[in-house]
Amino acid sequence: MTNLEYAKQGIITEDIQQAAKYDNVSPEWLCKEMAQGHIVIPKNKKRTFSAIGIGKGLTKKINANIGTSMDHYDIEEELEKLKTAVAYGTDSVMDLSTGGDLDKIRKAILKQCPVMLGTVPIYSLSAKLAMENKPIPGFSVDELFDSIEYQCEQGIDYITVHCGVTQKISEMLKNSNRCIKIVSRGGSILLKWMRRHHKENPLYEYFDRLLNIAYKYDVTLSLGDGLRPGAICDATDDVQIEELITLGKLGKRALERNVQVMIEGPGHIPLNEIEANVRLEKSLCQGMPFYVLGPLTTDIAPGYDHITGAIGGALSAYFGADFLCYVTPAEHLSLPTVEDVRQGVIASKIAAHSADIALGIKASMERDNIISKARNKLDWDTIYKTCLDPILAKQKRMNSEDFDTDVCTMCGKLCAIKGE
Repeated sequence: MTNLEYAKQGIITEDIQQAAKYDNVSPEWLCKEMAQGHIVIPKNKKRTFSAIGIGKGLTKKINANIGTSMDHYDIEEELEKLKTAVAYGTDSVMDLSTGGDLDKIRKAILKQCPVMLGTVPIYSLSAKLAMENKPIPGFSVDELFDSIEYQCEQGIDYITVHCGVTQKISEMLKNSNRCIKIVSRGGSILLKWMRRHHKENPLYEYFDRLLNIAYKYDVTLSLGDGLRPGAICDATDDVQIEELITLGKLGKRALERNVQVMIEGPGHIPLNEIEANVRLEKSLCQGMPFYVLGPLTTDIAPGYDHITGAIGGALSAYFGADFLCYVTPAEHLSLPTVEDVRQGVIASKIAAHSADIALGIKASMERDNIISKARNKLDWDTIYKTCLDPILAKQKRMNSEDFDTDVCTMCGKLCAIKGE
C-alpha cells in the first residue's frame, strides 16, 4: 500500500508522523489533508530518510536542481553540489544529469542524499541515445517506461513526467504566436517524438501504465508543465492553460489510483499574473500541491535570475504555491557551479521563509525574533548561528575596515542601539 492509500483509511504511518512532527501539525489533520490530495510526502518505499510533507498548511519547501551536462560531467562536483544544497537548507534535490555515466551518477547521489530526490527519467533515456549518435526521439514506448521503472526501482522519490503534452496542445502550439514556442527540455523531447511517430504522447496515452509503476514504489508523480511560458510575453496563454486543465484531470486519476501527485507550474510570469496562476492551479487541480519553477518575474536579469526567481517564488508561495524550485545565477547561461547552487538555495529559502512569515507560520517568525533580540543586544554570535548564511555574514563583518567587536562599521560610534 502507498502512504496515500493508508491516509484514505485513516491510518497514520511513520512517514505521516514524521512529516507532521517536522511542521508541528497534528498527524490526524495531515492524514486527512493527504487523503484529499492536498499534501504529498515524496518518499520511495526503498528509502529511509526522515519524511517531510509538501502542501496545504505546511511550511513552503524548496528544491535544488543539480546534475551533469554532456559537456561537463564530474561525479565529485555533483556530490559537492548535493552537500552544499543540503547544508544550506534545501528540502529536496533533483538529479537532472545528461552527461557521463548517468547510472553511476544517480546511484552515487542516491547513496549520499539525505533528503527527497527527484529525476526526469526521459532525460537519461534521451541522453543515452544522443551519446550513441542516435535520433533522440527514436526511443520506443517500452524503452520509455522501462527507464521510468528502473529509476523508481533504484529508489527515486518523485519523478517529473510531462504527461500533458498532447496532440491537441501540439496543434495549438503550431498556431500560437508565442515569442518562444517551448522551453521545457522534457516537453520538447516528447513533442519531437510525437511528430516523428505521428502518435499521441505515450505518457498521456498509457497513463495507467505510469500509475502502476508509481504505485508499486510509492513514487510521487510531479506532472510537468511541458508548455510552461519561457518568456514574460508568453505568460498565461491558452497553450499553458490547456495543459494545466489536462494535468488536473490526470492528477485526479492518479489520486483515484492511490498515487500521490503534485502539479508543476510556470516559468516566466509577471508579478501581476502570479496570484491568478496559483488560483487557477488550485481550482483546476482540486487543491493538489503546486510546484513552481521560480517563477521569474522579468527576462532582463541573466546572471541574477536567482533574485528574479526569489521575487516570483515569494509571491507565489504567499498566494498558495507549496514547493519552490530554486533558480541559480547560471540560469539561461551555463551549468551551475557549486557556488551557484549555494546562492540559488539561499535565495529560494529567503522566498519560502518570507511567505511563511506572511502566512503566520509561528516557527518561522520565532527565528526572526531570535535575530532581532540578538541585534538589540549586539549579540553577534547568536546572529551568526541563526541566519541563513553564517559564513558570509561573519566574513562581511570581520573583513570590514576598522572592525570593532561591539558595533558594525556602518554606524560605528553613532550606533543607535548602543546609544540606548
